Amino acid sequence: MKRIAVIGAGSWGTALSVVLAENCDGVTLWARREELCRTISDNRSNPDYLPGVILPDNVTLTSDLEEAVRYKDGVVLVIPSHFVRATTQLLAPYLKNGACLISCAKGLEPDTLQRMSTVLAEEAPDARIAVLSGPNHAEEVGRRIPSATVISAHNRQTAEAVQDIFMTRNFRVYINPDIIGVELGGALKNVIALAAGISDGLGFGDNTKAALMTRGLTEIARLGIKMGAEPLTFAGLSGIGDLVVTCTSKHSRNRSLGVALGEGGKLDDIVAGMKMVVEGVRTTRIAHELSKEHGIEMPITEETHNILFNNKNPRSAVEDLMRRGPKHETEEIVFNTRDSW
Repeated sequence: MKRIAVIGAGSWGTALSVVLAENCDGVTLWARREELCRTISDNRSNPDYLPGVILPDNVTLTSDLEEAVRYKDGVVLVIPSHFVRATTQLLAPYLKNGACLISCAKGLEPDTLQRMSTVLAEEAPDARIAVLSGPNHAEEVGRRIPSATVISAHNRQTAEAVQDIFMTRNFRVYINPDIIGVELGGALKNVIALAAGISDGLGFGDNTKAALMTRGLTEIARLGIKMGAEPLTFAGLSGIGDLVVTCTSKHSRNRSLGVALGEGGKLDDIVAGMKMVVEGVRTTRIAHELSKEHGIEMPITEETHNILFNNKNPRSAVEDLMRRGPKHETEEIVFNTRDSW
């Protein structure tokens, strides 16, 4: 794949354009707003979303979706999850035969609760589908700070082809056959990052955050395995890797929103003041629905949902988590293999 389109000129789309420009003959970056398109093209940088990062000469800008997609070997979708279906419907007629669609959205579809690869397969059934996920902040990847990520697809050949176009000296790319686990890890960690931010906003310490992250990963894996994921995936880059960076980084939008909630802010006011989409808000509602649908206990997700959508006081939510009845740390092991313990 030598000719690539990147759909979405936010911070992550801009950063990935810089990465792809090292391996591809040409990268077309699509910006929805004509004004932003002109600004990036004129300045060779994206001052609105990724200031200070210079775009290579082989990255071109357009606000015309047909122009962006036509004749391209690969199309990288770097847009919020709730826009993926509609955008794919618009670009599908212009896809080259055998083109690869690569999802970089870390979320789930609100109405259907579907993963992004499933949405892409429904709207572009003839395309090859892959997903990219991992502990990657655009602010660092765009500046070529060493980072790692993971690519997943339903077949190895597609995964390896995508691996080839993204792998650089500063961006190490692994492949993983477990597309369910890779997508769920990337989406669900945003819920736990909100909780970690709330903890910080309340003034709690490292012990609290470590407990939230560890038990949060248990919730993610519990639901993921029920939905068909492989357990080991959650110990990888799209699992614990992405969870750590999103719960702790100053660049994390989900953590920042959680901090503001913990400090007493109101959700609508906080969201209105943020320039970029915070995927964790919608994902919390979806994860809550999935936990009920699959009969999975997810107490951190439950309390985060209560704070976001039921106006529960964050401190009361923490108290209720701490006062839950005694549990085994590894319930599945105890109940499934150690009946006599």
